[in-house]
Order: sequence, then C-alpha cells, then structure tokens
Amino acid sequence: MAGGSADAGGVRVAELVATLSYAADLGLGQPLEHSMRQTVLALRLADMIGASEHDRAATYYVGLLMNTYCHADAAEQARWFGDDISFKGDSFELLDKNTAQIVSFIFRRVGSHGNGMARARRLAAFPVTGLKEAMSFLATHSALSAQFAERIGLDTTTCRAIRQAFEQWDGKGYPAHLKGEDICLPARLVQLTGPVEVFSRRRGTAAARAFVGRHRGTQFDPAVADLFCDQAPDLLDGLDEAAHWDAILDSEPALRRRVAGADLDDVLEAMADLVDLKSPYLAGHSRGVADLACRAAGSLGFSTADVTALRRAGYLHDLGRLGISNSVWDKPGSLTDGERERVRLHPYLTDRMLARVDALRHSREIASRHHERLDGSGYPRGLTAASLTRLDRLLAAADAYHAMTEPRPYRDPLGPDKAARTLQHEAQAGRLDGEAVNAVLRTAGARIPARRGGPGGLTAREVEVLVLLARGNSNRQIAGKLVVAPKTASNHVQNIYAKLGISSRAAATLYAMQHGLIGTTFEPA
Repeated sequence: MAGGSADAGGVRVAELVATLSYAADLGLGQPLEHSMRQTVLALRLADMIGASEHDRAATYYVGLLMNTYCHADAAEQARWFGDDISFKGDSFELLDKNTAQIVSFIFRRVGSHGNGMARARRLAAFPVTGLKEAMSFLATHSALSAQFAERIGLDTTTCRAIRQAFEQWDGKGYPAHLKGEDICLPARLVQLTGPVEVFSRRRGTAAARAFVGRHRGTQFDPAVADLFCDQAPDLLDGLDEAAHWDAILDSEPALRRRVAGADLDDVLEAMADLVDLKSPYLAGHSRGVADLACRAAGSLGFSTADVTALRRAGYLHDLGRLGISNSVWDKPGSLTDGERERVRLHPYLTDRMLARVDALRHSREIASRHHERLDGSGYPRGLTAASLTRLDRLLAAADAYHAMTEPRPYRDPLGPDKAARTLQHEAQAGRLDGEAVNAVLRTAGARIPARRGGPGGLTAREVEVLVLLARGNSNRQIAGKLVVAPKTASNHVQNIYAKLGISSRAAATLYAMQHGLIGTTFEPA
C-alpha cells in the first residue's frame, strides 16, 4: 500500500475513535471491547426509550470516548496509588461499596508501594492534598475528552454529553454536580452501561440487575434503571457479537464522517497529544518525533506520499504506551525484568490497536517498528536489517534522538552534542542506520526554536513556568529551578491557570504541546 493511500477514500472518524476506545480499555485495566460493549448497551437502551437521532449519535460517541483521557493524570494516580491501571481496574468494584469500604480500599492503595518512610508520608498527606487532587480527576477527564471531541469535529450535542459523562442523577457527580434531567440523556445512558458491562461480565446478569437496582435514583436515572432491570436479559443477549469491530462501525448513527489529507493529519495530531499526556516525561514527544522524522525524510528526497506516511507513523507510534502503567514509565530507578518486558510490549499494542484501520496500514507498520534495530537487538519482534525499510529506519533514529533530548525519570535530558554522539555510536555499532542518523542530526541542527512567550497572553516567565509544570514539576521544584520563592512559583501557576481557563496540570500540558512550547525543541533543564 502506498504511503498516501489513506487519502484515496479517507478514514472514518469512527475507526479512529474505536481505536482510541481500545486504548481506553487498556488504561482502565479492562479487556479490549469494554468500551464497545458499553456503547452497544447504551444504544440498545436508547432505541427502547425512543431517543432522537442526535441523542443516539451522541450516545455512540460518549460510549467510545468518555474514558479516552483516563490516563491524563496517570502520573498523579501512580504517585498516590501505585499501578494506575490496576487501581482503575479495581475501582469498578467501589461503585457497589459503602463509604467505609471505599475509604479502606483507597488507604490500602495509598500505603501499598514504596519504602516505609514513603508510605507514611503519603498516608499523612493524602487527606490534606491527595483527596482533593483525586476528586479532580474526573473533571479533568471529561473536560479533555470534550475538547478532543470538538477538535475532531463532533457536534455540540456530543461534546455536551461527554462533558456530563461523570455526573450523577443525585447531583453528586463531576464536574458540575448536575442533577436529574439536567444531565442529558446520552450521558445518563452511558453512566449506567459502563459499570453494568463490568458487573455483568464478571458476575452475571442477576448481579448486574441487583447492582442497578441498589443505585436507582442515586447514581442512575430511575427510568433508565427500571428499563434495564426489566429488559436485562434482552439487553445483554448477544453482546459479544454486537460489540466487535465491524459491528460497532456498522452501528455508527447519522452521517459517517471521513477525514483525509490535512484533516486526517489534524485528527492524528490530536491523538498524538492525547497519548503524550500519559507521562510528563513524554509531553510533546510524538509531535516532535513526527516533525523531526518527516523533515529528515524530506531532506533525503522521499516522495510526498512517503513523508506523509512517516509523519502519521510518528503521531501514532506510541499509542501502545497507554497500556503500560506509569509505575513503569515514571520509575526513577532500574526496571525489573518483568517491567522491561512490559515496556517491550508497547509497539506491539500500537500495532494491534490500529490493525483494523486498513487505510493507515503503511503508517501502522512503520510505527510498530520504531524500536526495532538493524542487528536484531530491538523489540518487539527482533527484526533485522533485511526486514526494515528506509522509513522504518528514519523513524527509529528520530525517536531515539528525540527521546535523548527529553527528560526521563532516571536522567536529565541530553544536550544536542551528547545526543548526537550517542546516536552516531548507535549507528557505528550497527543498531541504527547511518543514512537515517545523519539525516536526523542535520535536521535537528537546523530546527527553529519554538516561541518562548506570548500565547494566551502569557509572559516569558509564565511560559518557563508552564514548560516546567508540563514536565510534572511541583511548585516547589519549579521554584528551585527558577530560583524564586515557592509562593512566587505558586502565583505564576495560578496566573497561568486563570489566563488559559484551565485547572489541572494535564490541561496545562496539553496547551503547551498544542502551542509548540514543549516537545519540539530543546527545553531548559
């Protein structure tokens, strides 16, 4: 398949959204097709209720998209609770627990990792700062998911429903504490079918029906809850067949929007930004790799179609990172053998999540090989030079170089000279391609520094603070790096939040990536 073939008929937005639902499933600690199954259940309820076509379309996209940003604060989740993915997977059980059981679970997780001193500090700090931070997670998830929906061109009904996806019938949900029918119907439907999918799969139909009955009128709309309890066997019947890839795409309501050319690139860039929120250390990585790789390819005279395929591979290459816990990605010390095996899995996950999007097959193949090496020492398949194309080799070199210039939990970013020497050593050792390395280094040396002041009315100092905040630094750490008082750093952060209309580190990171302030050039250490 030619690199530009995706432009022939475009790619359905539903295909890309379904791909992201797989990523959300992995991040939630659920089996693939959890989001698809909850979507099918919600659509079946919508049909029984007689929902309008607009509400039915919104239900479809809420079901697939509501958890796409569940990883946006995974660094904070892992810091408090250990493995962020297992924590979210176990948290479904909390929906049917009393307050004492919920508190016991949370404090067990807070005290479950690290040495004795670290556990004691977390347990002492959690009631003061951790609880407030944890309560903000759902607001962040819904806000960023709605922003993503707007960015990929979904309608206002859908975006509104996504913003309300974590509200509750009794007004105790997030972020606006809406109550009753102030919550739109699509949100009320998916609020019920998400946990119902998990309970029915784990415990059976009777347990799911009992669970819904217990939360009728509190978490769930009474009318929707009653309809589910009355029709549960029919609603759950044949769910596996109805929730596979082809069936989900066939069930997309209303107009089936396609994107091609620059519009497709815009959607893939949005997906890249979504992925790079996984860890502060990765902020802007996919954009930066895509830019570096395609510019290097252009300098070598590659065709427009090949440059396009490579850019898209750069945007998509780290999608599989969402399936690996931040307790691995953000670990400051050496990884265990088991943790290294989890790391080696992420290109394979990228490949599998994109496997059904045939129009992106060329970019998917390149993306899945970005950690392969010419001598067979790479992963996940241990491919050798005979199997690796020039595009594969360029992406591998661009990814390696860009990663060297970014901070990691176990090291500071390398300066351009040291990064260049390290990359050249990889070529001399026969792991990276010499032509690709030279092209990447020439391109990196000619890159134009990103603008350091101005967007959103930020001052030059506030941009410095924003970059440090996006990299996961606390106010105290920002103060130390800028040699200012912690109170001054805190004031800068609050001013940034006010100017940009945001309230979380994840939202600040997304803004910095979208405006070229991080990930596209060398940043101050």
